[in-house]
Amino acid sequence: MTIDWSQQRILILAPHPDDETLGCGGLMSKAKAAGAEVYVQFMTVGDTADSSPKGVSTAAERYGEIKRVAEFYRWDGWEVAFPGDEFHLKLDRLPRFQLANMIERHSALSIAELRPTTLIAPHRTSYNQDHQVTAEAAHTALRPSNAALRHHPALVLAYEEAADQWRLEPAPAPNLLVRLAESHVDDKVAAMRLYGTQIHDHPHTRSELTLRSLAALRGMQGGFSFAEGFHVLRWSA
Repeated sequence: MTIDWSQQRILILAPHPDDETLGCGGLMSKAKAAGAEVYVQFMTVGDTADSSPKGVSTAAERYGEIKRVAEFYRWDGWEVAFPGDEFHLKLDRLPRFQLANMIERHSALSIAELRPTTLIAPHRTSYNQDHQVTAEAAHTALRPSNAALRHHPALVLAYEEAADQWRLEPAPAPNLLVRLAESHVDDKVAAMRLYGTQIHDHPHTRSELTLRSLAALRGMQGGFSFAEGFHVLRWSA
């Protein structure tokens, strides 16, 4: 399977700011260098309790981080669908119909408006409820239908994060390995550092060593130095 990233318009669904970098940071670096368009649809952002001296990361801080990461990666667009504490870490309270419709058509970065060639969403087996409902809503929005009437991205992937290993039922191993150069991994780590409220010292699922170790493991599984792993949900050749 060979993907010409220079020809791709990529839409990434990120439940929260940093998920797109944790799951696709290397791919974004590789694709943008090749000439791809990259868009990020964040689902929600709000004040977040954390282990910092303050004990909380504010929504304003996290918006600032998004802007710095967007500039770093040269994203072609991004937006937040459901901002505020009413929704943050509570997306499972929203009707699936509302979530799926936002992804499908009710957003400037919806499938209908953007017409991406590649869509990448979180994996359903994450322990996080916002990740789960985002994955399920994307699955609904991407349901099979007449492609002459509804846009169907040719490539649909689910990304992984190290924290997804905390599962009641193990997920299958990724069936697509996107080969990365060391510079792509460096960019992923640099972007996570820009998410200063979210990166942590090792041992943590969002530490630099964790990111580099997972990239090295996925690379080894493909016979090269570094990679990111994905689950192929649809590939229309």
